[in-house]
Amino acid sequence: MKLHEYQAKQVFADAGIPTPASTLATTVDEAVEAAEEIGYPVAIKAQVQVGGRGKAGGIKLVDDAEEAREAAESIIGMDLKGIHVDRVLVEEAVDFVNELYVGVTMDRGQGEPVAMVSTRGGVNIEEVAEEDPDAIAREHIDPAFGMQPYQARKAVYDAGVDREVANDVASVLRTLYQLWDDRDGADAEINPLMVTSDGEVIAADAVMNIDDDALFRQPELAEMEDEAGDGDALEQKADEYGFDYVRLDGNVGIIGNGAGLVMTTLDLVDFYGGSPANFLDVGGGAKAQRIANALDMVFSDDNVDSVVFNIFGGITRGDEVANGINQALEQFEEIPKPVVVRLAGTNAEEGMEILNEELVTVEHTLEDAVQRAVDYADEEVEA
Repeated sequence: MKLHEYQAKQVFADAGIPTPASTLATTVDEAVEAAEEIGYPVAIKAQVQVGGRGKAGGIKLVDDAEEAREAAESIIGMDLKGIHVDRVLVEEAVDFVNELYVGVTMDRGQGEPVAMVSTRGGVNIEEVAEEDPDAIAREHIDPAFGMQPYQARKAVYDAGVDREVANDVASVLRTLYQLWDDRDGADAEINPLMVTSDGEVIAADAVMNIDDDALFRQPELAEMEDEAGDGDALEQKADEYGFDYVRLDGNVGIIGNGAGLVMTTLDLVDFYGGSPANFLDVGGGAKAQRIANALDMVFSDDNVDSVVFNIFGGITRGDEVANGINQALEQFEEIPKPVVVRLAGTNAEEGMEILNEELVTVEHTLEDAVQRAVDYADEEVEA
């Protein structure tokens, strides 16, 4: 379960992490009224769970009522990366001199939680990790003992945080870890954690994702899921269909049967210069309706320019999968995006002979299938 920014900030504030004054608004008039009460300047921020909101026009800084109304009118009701914006957070603008990053997640390779700190806040931390991994200080934590004060200080100092605010940042980091632990978190982060000219630290953004399997222990957070409203319609649809689905920012749709198979496909899309649009694991079975449901989801994502099927036949036979794909695609009057299929495993050769090549492109290796899908997506972008 992913909390919206306004919900995560409520959780953070209740735990003692400083956050800006803010009000949730669902109409333009409510947004203007909230801005007047908070006092200008304010930020008006779309409450959708996608990255890059600012670049996409979903965050605007305003200095008066006229600008607030214009910003609210442009954001409320907009389509932001395929998600309808139905609410905004009106928030006190922070006069900052520095932006930091703090986060907590599980390092599955190490088998322990890891706390992270960086002075490169305010940007995509995944890009920082890839381009300059040394810019992120990491401290692993024994869950039996929790985060000790010295560990928080060490992470902060290793990151090169200014000593004048180091203790406050360490305090925020310890609180963030405690929240992550107490609330059955999957990820918790503040990006950016802003440092003001007065030496205060304020959480200008908030991310908190909760382990779905632990929600029965978190009734307050489960209520927030209901309060959040529609959220990402595709992820809701995935729940209805029984798929494991995560929406990403790219344009190559990915469908596979098995989490490892899908992850491998994601990695290859990235390797060949593409950008994955989703993680979609349809699980076992190859019934036409299940395949049609998967295609309906991927085709419904406006960001998707091509689709790659990566199916391994174990118990499920390749010829059954092929029949399912054919029947599913025949339900569409027009195939909206090019589809590439790779089959492997039981009866894979029979399946590839069955596939209707007027509807799909068939490739014999995963590498070829991914490259073809990336090429199709590039052609759509250039068209």
